[in-house]
Amino acid sequence: MRDLVVRARGGDRDAFSELVSRSIGRLTAVARMILRDEYAAQDTVQDACIEAWRSLPGLRDPDRFEAWLRRLLVRACFRTARHRKRSGTIEVRLTPGDEPAVAGVERHLVVHDQLERGLARIPADQRAVIVLVYYLDLPLADAAQAMDIPLGTAKSRLNRATHALRAAIEADDREPMRVRERIA
Repeated sequence: MRDLVVRARGGDRDAFSELVSRSIGRLTAVARMILRDEYAAQDTVQDACIEAWRSLPGLRDPDRFEAWLRRLLVRACFRTARHRKRSGTIEVRLTPGDEPAVAGVERHLVVHDQLERGLARIPADQRAVIVLVYYLDLPLADAAQAMDIPLGTAKSRLNRATHALRAAIEADDREPMRVRERIA
């Protein structure tokens, strides 16, 4: 990989293309989890890759390419989230329905859905720290570096994010009950 980074840093587009193709799936998954929108995630990954190509000659340590690219992606996700917030973009939940009591694989899907809906209710900076630490399994110090914040800030943000995610999931679980109570 180091050889590809060195070649890409020298202007080799094929080497850069190979580097991006190795990372694109993981980058898109991270952006999708932070932004909660497939199309915005794809656009943001593309923006991060363009920024990477433009900034690649300034990368000092080719062995840190993946961490550097991840940091560019997280910053791009924050820019996109700020833009969406300013433009008033909202997420509309189309299928509020009740969750049936299920077991096995179906239970796994229900838990996954609860997490997805909970993540959708918390701010992008909190989603980012949860994605980096729990989804990518990065040490907190690396997550802090990717978000370009001090380690202490990352610790407190992770703590707040965990509490906010728990509260969002609990609120989401109570929401159908409130709707049923108003109808009855």
